[in-house]
Amino acid sequence: MDLIESIHDIPVQNPSVEDFSASDLKWIKFGTPEHHDDVALIPYARAEEFIIGECSNVECPTRFHIERGRKRSLGSLMEFKSDEYLEYRLYWCSFGPENYGEGGIILPSRRYRLNTRNRAARPQSMRGCTCHFVIKRLYARPSLALIIYNNRRHVSKSGFICHGPLDRDAIGPGAKKIPYVGHEIQQQTMSMIYLGIPEENVLEKHIEGIQRYCGSDLKVNSIASQYVHKLGMIIKRSTHELDLDDQESVRIWADRNKKSIFYYRDSSETEPFILGIQTEWQLQQMLRFGHRSLIAADSTFGIKRLKYPLCTLLVFDSRQHALPVAWVITRSVAKSDVCKWMKALLGRVRAVDPTWKVNGFIIDDAAVETDPIRETFSCPVLFSVWRVRRSWLRHVVKNCRNIEVQRQIFKRLGEIVYSIWGGVDPFLVLQKFTQDFVDQTDFMQYFNATWVPKIEMWLTTIKSLPLASQESSGAIESYHVKLKLKLFDDSHLGALQRVDWLVHKLTTELHSSFWLDRYADESDSFQTIKDEYVNSTSWHRASKIPNTNITLSPNTTKILSQTDTSRSHFVSNPGSEFAFCDCEWSLRGNICKHVVKVNTMCENLKGYQSSLSFHAFQEILVKMFEKPLDDSMDLDLSMAWLGQIHGQIEKLVELNKSTDIGTVVNGLPLKWNSKKSRTSLARRPATVGPSLALTSANSGVNVRKKSRKRKRLSRIR
Repeated sequence: MDLIESIHDIPVQNPSVEDFSASDLKWIKFGTPEHHDDVALIPYARAEEFIIGECSNVECPTRFHIERGRKRSLGSLMEFKSDEYLEYRLYWCSFGPENYGEGGIILPSRRYRLNTRNRAARPQSMRGCTCHFVIKRLYARPSLALIIYNNRRHVSKSGFICHGPLDRDAIGPGAKKIPYVGHEIQQQTMSMIYLGIPEENVLEKHIEGIQRYCGSDLKVNSIASQYVHKLGMIIKRSTHELDLDDQESVRIWADRNKKSIFYYRDSSETEPFILGIQTEWQLQQMLRFGHRSLIAADSTFGIKRLKYPLCTLLVFDSRQHALPVAWVITRSVAKSDVCKWMKALLGRVRAVDPTWKVNGFIIDDAAVETDPIRETFSCPVLFSVWRVRRSWLRHVVKNCRNIEVQRQIFKRLGEIVYSIWGGVDPFLVLQKFTQDFVDQTDFMQYFNATWVPKIEMWLTTIKSLPLASQESSGAIESYHVKLKLKLFDDSHLGALQRVDWLVHKLTTELHSSFWLDRYADESDSFQTIKDEYVNSTSWHRASKIPNTNITLSPNTTKILSQTDTSRSHFVSNPGSEFAFCDCEWSLRGNICKHVVKVNTMCENLKGYQSSLSFHAFQEILVKMFEKPLDDSMDLDLSMAWLGQIHGQIEKLVELNKSTDIGTVVNGLPLKWNSKKSRTSLARRPATVGPSLALTSANSGVNVRKKSRKRKRLSRIR
């Protein structure tokens, strides 16, 4: 192989296959006689395809993680060589560089954070593999990437194959036949066991997973059977009580599961207890679904029954279902404490993706401090009324026996909230309500004791903050119901006052349930679980009700049952978020599919109330359009904002209603980019004069910053 000293003499290779590996490239020695490397030059756009191909090595299937990375911006170097990097990333086989095997060594602590999202299946599977390569995006030619392969063989420092089917000393019995039980297969098997699926069904799915690596083999099936049985016994015998003392038990758990904790503070005389839990999978979902999207909080769960209340942070996945991405167990709602764990959570996310940002944060409790949210996430705060609606409806049904009285009380409660935007004093409406239903002693006793003292705080919050839609409220409530069913199981009632039980329940059964839901949906497997997951919210169940089954009426709407045509359900006060349905699900206090369907049909019809979120949205627009006292440029600014928002909403509505995205794209206006100025080779462009710089800064040209978000290798299968 000839030695090449100039990078301009290296040909650019572009293999015709979709995913290619090192075997598809011709490697060239580049450098000096004293120091040279095996290199290949490819288009930078195909770097991801090269990584995927390297991960698909039949003899040594693996994944590659970013061991080290650096980046520069164009124009930052006054002089540079032809092989200088714009972006530099060192990729290392996820079975190294540490060695957790027998006699292995663990690298000392690093000054930088190691990307562990794409590591080997288990810590003990890291075998000190030395295979690694560098991808350099060239500074002089950003469209090209220089691959420097330092070590192409998956061997240890001793030169022996350290993982894969050719490894004779691989961890576990028969590991030379089975490459490794990947994290996905292991999590799938554990989730099925935690959810109580029979062992024979678990074994069947487990064998299907490992056969993707080693094919069908009787010995492999036997080893897989032993693995599933052993894992099942470990899970069944595991206990939340690591110590008789609950506080010490939580300390032990926290010490063993540091990767799943983003904030921990033990209780003392001066500081309250705080435990923030987020698994690696939850972190991935927060990065995936939370970026430029919404985060919601299901706060103060179990405040009367648990030792410490539970707060859950939720994101909305691809089906707009609420997905838990972090749990916080604490009794403290002090601003300083909330700031600490929120900043710790954001710091963990930003350590992986510095560009990660939230567009909105939904709260459900009027007593929650909004300042820590705004200071930490720098985003608007929205309010969801699902908790108010749920509490009122449950107690109306519980304390009033006559269904007509239930309908009237719930409608009048809704009028109290709607009066905020009706030009009527809500407290006059409240006073009339208490007078009209004074004979309903059980409900009024509850309402006067629980809600009247704090009704001003709730109404002020509802009026001052933008309101979340009924779809997001239904998704949060769906998670809340599932959480309640999982935690308040009769067999565990004696353990409710132990924190270690709550932690164990969250990180095993609940985590496994949501993991399996997402896996079933994305892999199109476990059809029964997928169907239950898809239909887990009232919004999706409502979409399956045909319009022909509904007979609209201003006062009471009739809905024909889909399963039994002889039965019908009636929704009173249609169009309002305080509509009342007589179905069993609604009588438990939940947002039922009938109410969602009726309100969806009524939202564009005259004679029906608009949703609370629309009223709040309209109020914001009206305030923006209000004429300033001095009738000056503030009015122009308000008009500009209003026009911009109106245009964005029109495009969003058009995109949601369109069945062909091509028609939407063709209707968009052309955007002309300014021509980039040329720079002399190996020289920084001349400095812009002060006057010209000032002109550019004050001009209306928005320079779009390049996104630093990188593609994640966790998508590789």
